[in-house]
Amino acid sequence: MSDLSALPFSSRHIGPSESEQQRMLETVGFASVADLVAVAVPEAIRAKDHLTLPAAAGESEAIADLRALAGRNRVLTSMIGLGYYDTVTPAVIRRNLLENPGWYTAYTPYQPEISQGRLEALLNFQTMVSDLTGLDVAGSSLLDEATAVAEAMTLARRASKAKSDVFVVDADALPQTKRVLATRAEPLGITLVEHPLDDGELPECFGVLVQYPGASGRLRDFRDLAARAHEAGALVVASADLLALTLVAAPGELGADIAVGSSQRFGVPFGFGGPHAAYMAVREGLQRQMPGRLVGVSVDADGAPAYRLALQTREQHIRREKATSNICTAQVLLAVIAGMYAVYHGPDGLRRIARRVHRHAVALAEGLREGGLEVVHGQFFDTVLVRVPGRAAEVVAAAAERGVNLWAADTDHVLVACDEKTGAAELAAVWGAFGLDRAGVDLEQGHDALPAGLLRESEYLTHPVFHSHRSETAMLRYLRKLQDKDIALDRSMIPLGSCTMKLNATTEMEPITWPEFAGVHPYAPEEQAEGYRELIGTLEGWLAEVTGYDAVSLQPNAGSQGEFAGLLAIRAYHQANGDTGRDVCLIPSSAHGTNAASAVMAGMRVVVVACDDNGNVDLADLDAKITKHRDQLSAIMVTYPSTHGVYEETITEICAKVHEAGGQVYVDGANLNALVGLAKPGEFGADVSHLNLHKTFCIPHGGGGPGVGPVAVRAHLAEYLPGHPLRDGTPVGPVAAAPYGSAGILPISWAYIRMMGAEGLTAATEQAILSANYLARRLAPHYPVLYTGRGGLVAHECIVDLREITKETGVTVDDVAKRLIDYGFHAPTMSFPVAGTLMIEPTESEDLAELDRFADAMIAIRQEIAKVASGAYDRTDNPLRNAPHTAASVAADEWSHPYSRTEAAYPVHSLRDGKYWVPVRRIDQAYGDRNLVCACPPLEAYED
Repeated sequence: MSDLSALPFSSRHIGPSESEQQRMLETVGFASVADLVAVAVPEAIRAKDHLTLPAAAGESEAIADLRALAGRNRVLTSMIGLGYYDTVTPAVIRRNLLENPGWYTAYTPYQPEISQGRLEALLNFQTMVSDLTGLDVAGSSLLDEATAVAEAMTLARRASKAKSDVFVVDADALPQTKRVLATRAEPLGITLVEHPLDDGELPECFGVLVQYPGASGRLRDFRDLAARAHEAGALVVASADLLALTLVAAPGELGADIAVGSSQRFGVPFGFGGPHAAYMAVREGLQRQMPGRLVGVSVDADGAPAYRLALQTREQHIRREKATSNICTAQVLLAVIAGMYAVYHGPDGLRRIARRVHRHAVALAEGLREGGLEVVHGQFFDTVLVRVPGRAAEVVAAAAERGVNLWAADTDHVLVACDEKTGAAELAAVWGAFGLDRAGVDLEQGHDALPAGLLRESEYLTHPVFHSHRSETAMLRYLRKLQDKDIALDRSMIPLGSCTMKLNATTEMEPITWPEFAGVHPYAPEEQAEGYRELIGTLEGWLAEVTGYDAVSLQPNAGSQGEFAGLLAIRAYHQANGDTGRDVCLIPSSAHGTNAASAVMAGMRVVVVACDDNGNVDLADLDAKITKHRDQLSAIMVTYPSTHGVYEETITEICAKVHEAGGQVYVDGANLNALVGLAKPGEFGADVSHLNLHKTFCIPHGGGGPGVGPVAVRAHLAEYLPGHPLRDGTPVGPVAAAPYGSAGILPISWAYIRMMGAEGLTAATEQAILSANYLARRLAPHYPVLYTGRGGLVAHECIVDLREITKETGVTVDDVAKRLIDYGFHAPTMSFPVAGTLMIEPTESEDLAELDRFADAMIAIRQEIAKVASGAYDRTDNPLRNAPHTAASVAADEWSHPYSRTEAAYPVHSLRDGKYWVPVRRIDQAYGDRNLVCACPPLEAYED
């Protein structure tokens, strides 16, 4: 299939036309993009050869190729369980949320005034989790269940009064969770002890993990265990199934201090392992130590309720190596889907679904017993463990022939998990696989398999939001109402430095909801996922070619996990060479905060290297630190181009110095959008990088997640990439629960590279550099541009400095950021990496009209600042200090400000066509932390 009549995809992806590009070049002062790149990008790092990739495909051709790959996946009915269950995504949620760019192209809600819609949706998620777990505070999602358990383990260690380094793990915990725990525990000096948790005394420990229900399906009361743990000063972590909690007692009621798990079965497809939103909830007193994000309620300038991120938001940037977690993201889009699933069904609907799942499991078990087979556990929710001595593989194979996947727990036991889609046909197929000829299912017969002492009596989901949207009309309008409150890429440019908010093309997004990609269980037999495995292998090869590395792992499901995996590879490499004392990680002072947090998680000691006045690594300080720590030097972590948005001339020298001292070089891939097609980290001296597919390779940010953070390494580190979650024998264990992490969204990046080809990818990088320099030149007469490289050029982003402006006028970086909302823009990155500055990254996807609209807004704001400086505007009552302005504030009967309503709402004429009205005024962040509320407030709060 060809697209002979269509423009090449690169022309759709890259915003400026050739004529617009020429006008931009004239502003920057170059005759061609090649001339610009020749000056901006140091010759020492330039790639030796052009990228070797398939010729660019048209959109129809790429879709046809993906259809062929999808067709090689066999989608059987999955009854494997192990934390993953089939589910029905309500069509109104799939079409209007999962497939809607108004939701999936939004950024992390660091500017809360323009994120009220998704913040409300996340508050729904937190309320749902808190209610179902019976614990006081829930976060707004983590990455997957296994890593959530690992985060709970380290939280328990921080909070426990016990002196022990032992963490007790339920023998009936999910197998992938055990392996991820082992990966996390070893560098931190934590000893894992697997324990049956049935009888006897607990070993001395700081925490205990209980799987509820167990991986084998067993459902048990752990009140006594929790009491024993608390007497010893240990904390109890329950990894709990949210759907089961609609019928059985909440973990908090049984004594759990922390509850974690997955919300996948609340409407989120398998996706071959992800992305799925994990959850964490804690008892009162632990909320300030929670990892990840917490949505809280505060008030705006008028005293109206408003949502924002609370407490530890971006703590990595503040605490760096003292941060308690390296997670700086979430699975926002997936958490929103799960929360809306609960909103749409409500408590009664969820209870009905859970009852139906349980009754099918009971009917299955009774049919097996009547056929003479042994069902191991008499009390369970949805999973039945069947003993078939020596026949497990035979039964699993017989089930697959009937179109159903089961799980062989060992040679003697088969696991069968029922879910929302299980029906009579599936049970008949399972019975047949066990050699039983049965038909017909009576869900009303037989006794429940839920323990009488565990039946849930407490209420949940009592807030009106879970009772108000039963009809599709009501749900549709609720989703639209929330969407309209936010600014996403479908509305305007999001110029965030270091975050690379580029086009997420519809053709790239389309395949992720195809059943052949969405409907595959992560532990399905390999022969059923041939299309996935070819797509993954091809994508790994393309990413290796783009970066100059030799091997790539797609398992890390966020940039933070890619960092962790890369550092684990370095650590394992040194240990294999007998260099067990190499534990120092050098990190420039400008680095992203997750770098330091990841290094500590990998068992390293962080030593900070200074930066010079131009924002580059201070070579003299680097030499001093290398000399001091030569025998202990493990690695250096550098971001390239630098976090300051500059191509450092000395990067090859930095790499050589570290290698000469026996260390390894880690290049953070956050800014790879300035390198693709021009330079390869694996060639200019780096040993390992993590990449951000949600930045450079077009996976959407989704309001703060999903993301993928693959790790790429040179050949000598390849054997130390993350291992399989269910297989032994690798030097480094898994960093995520699924073999390929968030595999369900990998078709997006595959399609992007396939449609761009080598020339398109290179052209995108060149345009990103041109666009950043164009904005820098337009803004430089009005705001100082803080850091530049050769020829006064920047890389793919620029930093404008407001510190002197603030000193002279009192107008802060916050004032400018909030005033940009009145102009219809998301603010650039604020005060990172330098306080009092704005870091601007336009990406290649924005056309010249949008770039100029943003530049014009920034220039108009500078003119407003000048009025403050001259006294034409009051220093405390002006459009900047009062920004953003809501429609309600502008339309109020009284207007007491010394500037006009028109100046407030329509500072430029173009805003009269399609004005974005912010839903709340400036939010009081401190008030929200002093008065922490992290669940849906009662309606009276809005009336007040």
